[in-house]
Amino acid sequence: MNCISGSILLICLFACTGCGLPASETVSTEASSTYGIHYAITPNPGDESVTVEMSVRQTRGHLRELNFSFSTSRILAIDSDGELHVSDNSVRWLPERDGGSLRWTTRIPNQRRDSGFDAMLDSDWGIFRAEDIIPRARTRTLKGATSETSLSFHLPAGWTAVSEYSTLSSQIDVINPDRRFDQPRGWIAMGDLGIRRETIAGTRVAIAAPEGQHVRRMDMLALLNWVLPELGAVLPDAIPRLTVVSAGDPMWRGGLSAPSSIFIHASRPLISENATSTLVHELVHVAMSSTAESGFDWIVEGLAEYYSLELLQRGGAITARRYQRALEKQSEWAASANILCAPRSTGETTALAVVTFRDLDKEIREKSAGQFSLDNVLTQVSGARARVNLGAIEAIVTELIQGPSDTLAVDKLPGCKQNASISET
Repeated sequence: MNCISGSILLICLFACTGCGLPASETVSTEASSTYGIHYAITPNPGDESVTVEMSVRQTRGHLRELNFSFSTSRILAIDSDGELHVSDNSVRWLPERDGGSLRWTTRIPNQRRDSGFDAMLDSDWGIFRAEDIIPRARTRTLKGATSETSLSFHLPAGWTAVSEYSTLSSQIDVINPDRRFDQPRGWIAMGDLGIRRETIAGTRVAIAAPEGQHVRRMDMLALLNWVLPELGAVLPDAIPRLTVVSAGDPMWRGGLSAPSSIFIHASRPLISENATSTLVHELVHVAMSSTAESGFDWIVEGLAEYYSLELLQRGGAITARRYQRALEKQSEWAASANILCAPRSTGETTALAVVTFRDLDKEIREKSAGQFSLDNVLTQVSGARARVNLGAIEAIVTELIQGPSDTLAVDKLPGCKQNASISET
């Protein structure tokens, strides 16, 4: 009887021990489903280039293969540990099972067709996008493997760097929940910088520009104090961090948005004579984080311009009277637009889009008895993974007003009839 009891006890002990093993193995498996990626960025001001070293830390060969395309006029040199194939403007890298490094050097200055530069590096400063120096890559990994990515800058003496990421430590975490393979993105400024930081309506703002460039950092902060609270009322938590970089010539004389970041030329007025604002326009682009299908660029550009005016008026930066006058100016400009659904939205096309969204807002408010407005459309469009088209807007509006929109009738949208087949969701 005692022997039987002892045997049962041993069986129970072995059973309990067996019960514990799978849990331990599961934790171990989960812990090993990640691999480390670190990007070390080193500017070479003397030859206007940046060297990037991508280091991989892994134990089970999680990252099997990495592929990306490049321009021979930009990539000056490339080498690696492990197996590397470079041909026809493409790179294929097969790192070792325990990791390794891929290194390349990229020429920075990039001149747009209208003469300004959208990427620049000289002996004193540099402004460019992370995407300019780190090509977007495709990977082949173990099933379920994800990267833990970090970034660091190795700068000349006296230089600092600002990006869309927190710079509280020398090793910067790069996190993009929508992707398994995280890569740095957004605008970067480096050099002898002047930086102003503030937290506005929950958004941590950094405005950076090279010293001596006559950039109105405090004016930008003042404008953002007017509009960020109003933007947050429509799109809560859309922009936890915002980095604005700026410089004068030879940079392109306009504004360009990227994830959580904006470039604006030092000469651009914060609010122009017609009450529009390049800075606020690009801010709306950042908040929307939306792209359009071919032929529907007017949607994202029109929303950005319409809401740049809306936010200025709602925040008190312009009066209601000036807001109405600005919309009248847009109507006058829109009269010269021959087409709405074009591959690229011009100034006239964007003005027509602004007028269309003004009318759509009025229609939604009237047909929903004030329950909904264009704000509800913006909310649903923002952050959409699918590219935006007319069909997507129509579907949202139809649900809000419980019927088709008169404003969005394709016969009223010049040039959009031929795009009807691709505008369906």
